[in-house]
Amino acid sequence: MKRLLTQTLAAVALMAPVFSTLADSEPAPAAAPAISAPDKSGRVALNGLNYYYEIRGKGEPLLLLHGGLGSIDMFGPVLPAFAQERQVIAVDLQGHGRTALGDRKFSLEGMGDDMKGILEKLGYKQVDVLGYSLGGGVGFRLAVQHPEYVRRLVLLSAGYASEGFFQDIRAQQNTINADAMAFMKDTPMYQSYVKVAPKPDEFPRLLGAIGDFMRKDYDYSADVPKLKMPVMLVFGDGDMYRPEHMIKFYQILGGGLKDAGWMRENLSQNRLAILPNATHYDILYSPGLVSTTLPFLNGYPK
Repeated sequence: MKRLLTQTLAAVALMAPVFSTLADSEPAPAAAPAISAPDKSGRVALNGLNYYYEIRGKGEPLLLLHGGLGSIDMFGPVLPAFAQERQVIAVDLQGHGRTALGDRKFSLEGMGDDMKGILEKLGYKQVDVLGYSLGGGVGFRLAVQHPEYVRRLVLLSAGYASEGFFQDIRAQQNTINADAMAFMKDTPMYQSYVKVAPKPDEFPRLLGAIGDFMRKDYDYSADVPKLKMPVMLVFGDGDMYRPEHMIKFYQILGGGLKDAGWMRENLSQNRLAILPNATHYDILYSPGLVSTTLPFLNGYPK
């Protein structure tokens, strides 16, 4: 039981709208590479929360949203490459990193609205968005609820419905609660949390909030067609989502329904990428991630 909970919680750090168990394949690296100091950092008070953000680089703005039980630091493997071409805005989500959990309900819809508020207060009228796992769910809601703020959207290891997970993963998502704290004290996730969290003793409450969140079924299929901006879906070939779900997501977006044509005249504006030798837990370390997503975010090829 202890081993199962430890594996499950290890996976939480790299989850999408909900979280799961670590696969029995080669484990992901314990910690992301250190990120250089930001050009600017600060806080935005919004809806009872005090969000922490960092900004690096110059160019068109790109909002990065991290995975569950992680923080901005989770983007260590890719943030420097993005910041070479873009102005990167990264946010610690509710209850994560340097942003306290607060008393408000933990929901994708609420955080989607919060991201709009943060962008507005920071003076951004429109950004590109790359959301990973839990951050993919937040980015999805931002784009659905406030589409005028999102120019292009990359959803990395994030599905549109709970039925998209493998059944054993979904079953294990239901095991997380505050009691799991007993198995977390020696994990890199907990150690990185207490290092920066404004209220380190809130970790059990965060686990409880995440557990309650995970146990709820969800289905955003009716919202997928509302995404009128270009969207790229990126998964690993060893992801926690069933391949059928990946394809269905792309098809609901209008892609993969017919041949693109000799002159690309039937090609959807949206894209699907399945990265080889990548799992949900180590996809940020995939050598093809930046070279796959950055051209799309930059608007080429048409």
